[in-house]
Amino acid sequence: SFGQRGVGQRTRLYAAQAARKVEFSGAAEHVKFQPQDVQVTKLPSGLVIASLENYSPASKIGVFIKAGCRYETPDNQGVTHLLRLASNLTTKGASSFKICRGVEAVGGSLSVTSSRENMIYTVDCLRDDIDTVMEYLINVTTAPEFRPWEVSDLTPRVKMDRAQAAHTLVEALHGAAYKNALSNSLYCPELMVLISIQSLFLMFAFSSRTYSQVGEQFLNIRSGAGTTGAKAQYRGGESRVSSTSSLVHSAVVSQSAAAGSSEALAFGVLQQVLGAGPHVKRGSNVSNKLVQGVAKATADPFDVSAFNTSYSDSGLFGVYTISQAAAAGDVIKAALAQVKAVADGGVTAADLTRAKAQLRGQFLMSLETSEGFLEALGTQALTDGTYISPEEISNNIDNVSLSDVANAAKKFMSGKKTMASSGNLIKTPFVDEI
Repeated sequence: SFGQRGVGQRTRLYAAQAARKVEFSGAAEHVKFQPQDVQVTKLPSGLVIASLENYSPASKIGVFIKAGCRYETPDNQGVTHLLRLASNLTTKGASSFKICRGVEAVGGSLSVTSSRENMIYTVDCLRDDIDTVMEYLINVTTAPEFRPWEVSDLTPRVKMDRAQAAHTLVEALHGAAYKNALSNSLYCPELMVLISIQSLFLMFAFSSRTYSQVGEQFLNIRSGAGTTGAKAQYRGGESRVSSTSSLVHSAVVSQSAAAGSSEALAFGVLQQVLGAGPHVKRGSNVSNKLVQGVAKATADPFDVSAFNTSYSDSGLFGVYTISQAAAAGDVIKAALAQVKAVADGGVTAADLTRAKAQLRGQFLMSLETSEGFLEALGTQALTDGTYISPEEISNNIDNVSLSDVANAAKKFMSGKKTMASSGNLIKTPFVDEI
């Protein structure tokens, strides 16, 4: 878990550094507060606290917990989806009504998000109200009650989430790519939607076993290793969901690299070389190699970009295409041909410089918002117990070479493929045909 104080929008708040008057022999002198470096502390309980003092009047505090869907078992599959939805229910220390009114009374906000690896509980408030808001954050994270009559009311929300994500291609892609862990869905399976007393006990057992203490300042310290999930096992495979849609969405990937590694940075640069989407709203993607290559293969409208995601022990890299049903095969094969061209050395020094600038800019701009910086800081503290400065990461990006990018493309081309497709698939090739 992770705690952070005083995180606002870094650049804007630093640029408007607060000043105070200090008396020296009857004269007043303005002294500017200088931004501090990130402080990372590991407590005896195993809790890692990362904090940044930036003198903002607003504070953002996050609790990061290794409790994503990858840690679910067949017995409690879908429990993280339910936990996320149940975050505003009554706890042992405060009712749902008290939490809502208490946070609103101080002008704060409380939110909960989850990924395949983590659950993140976040509160925003004025820095003078930290103690008040922390009381509610602690209750939500460590003292849920899961009263049956409250949890039963979640059923419509679970079904609505499932309906919205019924044909999510990324979910299908992970289900086909992995044997375990990362194959688990972010959403509760259909057979678990009808919440029973047994699922309530599973929710309580899961949260009690996984969640460690929030902070030495607020709670008695308990030690414990927390949940240790199985290592993700990549297998490759295929998922096809037919529909009457005139468009075909398709993703072809293979295993890439774990987050934080130098190889992961090479895949990040490769994504920018190929094209990660438009950098100008409604732009023509003139520097996008995938767009250039596919445009030569079909005159039909299409959209194509490089797909890249990394986890603590694995990653997926490939191409994502959207096309008319009749042109799906041509678009997919033309996109893969562009990756092969990069693997064969078809990247210039100018291409590499541009791609590294785009990746570096994307990374640094993600830290401009308090939400982006909190996520980066908390994820690093949770995963490694340390924090790597943006300057160091930028330097690591600069060190990626042409051969690194070519090797990443070769790894994709030679790796076992996973393919997920949805739409009218009559002209869409199977994974063994590409």
